[in-house]
Amino acid sequence: MALTELVTPLKRQTLSSDVYAQLRELLITGQMFPGEQISLRTTASALGVSVMPVREAVHRLVAEQALELTPSRALRVPLMTVSAFREITTIRTHLEGLAASQAAQRLREDELQQIVVWRDRFASEMAQAEPDGARLIAFNKGLHFAIYGAAGMPMLVQMIEALWLRIGPILNHDLRSGSRRVREQVAVGHHAHLVDALQRRDGAAAHAALRGDIESAAQYIISAGVLIAADGMAG
Repeated sequence: MALTELVTPLKRQTLSSDVYAQLRELLITGQMFPGEQISLRTTASALGVSVMPVREAVHRLVAEQALELTPSRALRVPLMTVSAFREITTIRTHLEGLAASQAAQRLREDELQQIVVWRDRFASEMAQAEPDGARLIAFNKGLHFAIYGAAGMPMLVQMIEALWLRIGPILNHDLRSGSRRVREQVAVGHHAHLVDALQRRDGAAAHAALRGDIESAAQYIISAGVLIAADGMAG
């Protein structure tokens, strides 16, 4: 889907943070793809703003390595190498596992109920004959960040968000592509184990279930051949 169809025109005049927030969300949820080029003017037109706030937002995202300038000065979503993907995945298993473990020990009943709602929405969409990839991605993100938020560790959540910002464009490849993992509802099983551990207030089991979810998706993405084989090939 084109960027012009994904963003929402903005109305306020203090716009740089609003532009940043929209582009950031598109990256985290994998609605912008590795290698996709971005035009400042086209983006500004889609948002209904001048180029200046878009340029300011883009500079922030480049600084966070969520976007990059190529040697030809084109702005694009970075390509992801296998080595970088493996490194981020390893970090994610530790940070997100910690968040799940902490959530299991301290989440409130209302937080648990919202987590169950996200789990059920994801499972219901996955059970459709032709699951909607965008809905799956939204429900998956909702579930994960409802869990991380329940950990009561806002700095940890910020770290996790920074990793999702880097990896989002490739993270949901299987959900978008209708892969074997979607057909076999693999993620549904991982989510069920994760929520069960949270309901039992078992931090170690929640950590293990979260790690299994991350590593299962990562193994598929690596095997799918959608990553750059070597760092030197990414330019």
